[in-house]
Amino acid sequence: MITESTLLDSPNGRASGEPVQSAITYEKIPTHIYADAKAASRAVAQEIADLIRQKQGEGKPCILGLATGSSPKTVYAELVRMHREEGLSFRNVVSYNLDEYYPMEPDSLQSYWRFMKEQLFDHVDIPAGNYHIPDGTVRPEKVAEFCKQYEADIEAAGGLDFQLLGIGGNGHIGFNEPGSLSNSHTRLMMLDNSTRAAASGDFGGLAKTPRKAITMGVASILSARRIVLLAWGERKAPVIRGAVEGTVTEQNPASYLQTHPNVLFVIDEAAASELTRMKTPWLVDSVVWDNKMIKKAVTHLSLTLGKPVLKLTDRDYNDNGMSDLLAQYGQSYDINIDIFNQLQHTITGWPGGKPNADDTNRPERALPAQKRCLIFSPHPDDDIISMGGTFQRLVDQGHEVHVGYQTSGNIAVADDEALRFADYVVDFNNQFGIKSPEATRIFQDAAASLRSKKDSEMDTAEVRYVKGLIRRGEAKSTCRFVGIPVENAHFLNMPFYETGTVAKKPLGEEDVKIVMDLIEQIKPHQIYAAGDLADPHGTHKVCLDAVMEAVRRLKQSNATPENFMKDCWVWLYRGAWAEWDIHEIEMAVPMSPDQVMRKRLGIFKHQSQKDGVVYQGTDSREFWQRAEERNRTTAGLYNHLGLAEYEAIEAFVRWKF
Repeated sequence: MITESTLLDSPNGRASGEPVQSAITYEKIPTHIYADAKAASRAVAQEIADLIRQKQGEGKPCILGLATGSSPKTVYAELVRMHREEGLSFRNVVSYNLDEYYPMEPDSLQSYWRFMKEQLFDHVDIPAGNYHIPDGTVRPEKVAEFCKQYEADIEAAGGLDFQLLGIGGNGHIGFNEPGSLSNSHTRLMMLDNSTRAAASGDFGGLAKTPRKAITMGVASILSARRIVLLAWGERKAPVIRGAVEGTVTEQNPASYLQTHPNVLFVIDEAAASELTRMKTPWLVDSVVWDNKMIKKAVTHLSLTLGKPVLKLTDRDYNDNGMSDLLAQYGQSYDINIDIFNQLQHTITGWPGGKPNADDTNRPERALPAQKRCLIFSPHPDDDIISMGGTFQRLVDQGHEVHVGYQTSGNIAVADDEALRFADYVVDFNNQFGIKSPEATRIFQDAAASLRSKKDSEMDTAEVRYVKGLIRRGEAKSTCRFVGIPVENAHFLNMPFYETGTVAKKPLGEEDVKIVMDLIEQIKPHQIYAAGDLADPHGTHKVCLDAVMEAVRRLKQSNATPENFMKDCWVWLYRGAWAEWDIHEIEMAVPMSPDQVMRKRLGIFKHQSQKDGVVYQGTDSREFWQRAEERNRTTAGLYNHLGLAEYEAIEAFVRWKF
């Protein structure tokens, strides 16, 4: 069960500001694991601030190597806070950034020059001439000369005192893609297709994403006196394990950091999830064999050996580092039966609770028989993609179902789709002589803007309105398809999202208030929310933070009418890319082949998201394909553990305040 403390604290019960410590035998790079990116970022920012102040005391410049991307944003935000509130001065800081797309104008939305100014430089007192970023406008014939001079400038400054790094999904550091050599220096680099795909959301599609970048080389990075690498989220977990526990290989450039004498990886729990000490901690150190750990260990053992839970033997336990579990609890037979029963009790075809049934071992309460259910959907299609089978079953079983669409989802509509829609409305109005000057102006302005829009320009307000309207219509269509009244679809348009770019504003008080108002209006017995905790800058994470903060406040409030929140349960679902680990699942809702097909047809209602998905990242599958594969995989895991074979399963974890 996910509780407030497990979301905020480390797995070993430490405060969120402390790294997880353990007896490390597998790791070849010092690695600190924090409960969340904010706590980790504060620690890194503090180290940078201490170095700046130390150099100031010595009367010397502080030479920093800086990174871009989502990972360092929270570090820069903390440095800005320290400058404003604690008087941290950057007057003695000289910085050199790792990389820049090529070609790239400095004022482009995607420019790293612009990124650094917006995230850090414009908010601190660093002199304008003290920060340096590779020039994306240098003429092709001058690139080699520029790169050589960039290296010379760093050396003349005294070398890098500190290098901050992120890591790509393929292990790249800077833009040193797989295949980069350890002796490489600053150069023009062809970008790997996976890197371009991951960045395509920033550029409005893969076709518009640059194919090259200027980057400091591996040798340039390794010359820094201190290196700290940041990684957040479960998508980075496999490559982090390879870099930290694997062999040094050019196929994972981050693994070169094993050769550096003063390097530290600072990661959150999600990014650490594949490390041995997190995935199988009983192989590293002694553990507390509570029920959660036993369930994790037994299910892992079953899946690793390819044996159903009920067939595991004492020898299986002893041969796989679990002998102390047997010593504490007895023979495997008893442990197996207990875990098998727990797994079986998670499976239910009644996500709203089964009326007139003993609910002792069911995940949901039997009463009230007809519940008010509120599904929070971060984007206008997450409800049907992530829990479409459960959504349909709640409706079919007579519950009052509402959906709160938290954001407009407008940035995920392709320009040509919006132009087609805008042209249709303008032509329709003209054809039938419909007189609505303001509406006509909006669609005419949107169409004109889309026709003249440059790749580096953000959408106008009119274009964002049209794109949001497209997605709103698709969400309504899904609701009609599932069978709930359109008035049960609530479009919240949370302000944090409405920036017109992939980068969003921080969660604000107005966002939380909007969510609270809807909960108070519906007074639900069940809340379903997207529990994607992996990416601290992702829309799902911000939307979840808003729901959790709203629930906290309402549960603590004495003014809540009838105190309805005391009977409100919160269930968390995951997105189309990943699923809860099998030992975490507390409610598993099976689907038949017909139900899987019906869910697929519901996803198809979101026509703007079919075929050419704008923000699909490295995954070329459509959303319905991702969802079906995830649901079938979950069902397969249950079957491998020795339970019934289902076509597909949607999984949920309960969050308790």
